Amino acid sequence: MGSAEIRHAIQAATDYLAHNPDQARYTDSAATATISDGLAINVVGPRGESIATDMVPAVGGKGSAPSPGWLLRASEASCVATLVVMRAAMLAIELDSLEVTVDSESDDRGLLGMDDSIPAGPLRGRVVVRLTSAGTDAATLEELARWGVKHCPVCDAVERAVPVTVEIGTA
Repeated sequence: MGSAEIRHAIQAATDYLAHNPDQARYTDSAATATISDGLAINVVGPRGESIATDMVPAVGGKGSAPSPGWLLRASEASCVATLVVMRAAMLAIELDSLEVTVDSESDDRGLLGMDDSIPAGPLRGRVVVRLTSAGTDAATLEELARWGVKHCPVCDAVERAVPVTVEIGTA
């Protein structure tokens, strides 16, 4: 889909939700994880989507697939890139290049339960956006990149405390 098609699709969705705000809120599709072998995990979605994860040998995995933490960073990077492209389309800006890199700093003592005062997840994250567009000034490109990060649902979920309900079945 080109920029014009993306712009039209976003405008149609925006117009629809402006007239039907009760349709804006929904339950996201589920991801279901099951053990494959050791720390190798298979995850499937309702339409047959699938990914695999594994941990590094240092904690008992085989390193046969990306770790869940890397998939989180990959999700952030791809989500920011998607939102930047969507916003560029809305503003009729043709991007020549776009690269989004996400990394984070973690302390494995939290993951391993060695010290409950250390978070299990990342201590801090970083999003680096590099983009070019002939004829578009640097300030506009910076605003475009910041808009993409601000409106990225994955970044929002990582940055904001999201209530989580835990249900456990043992049968």
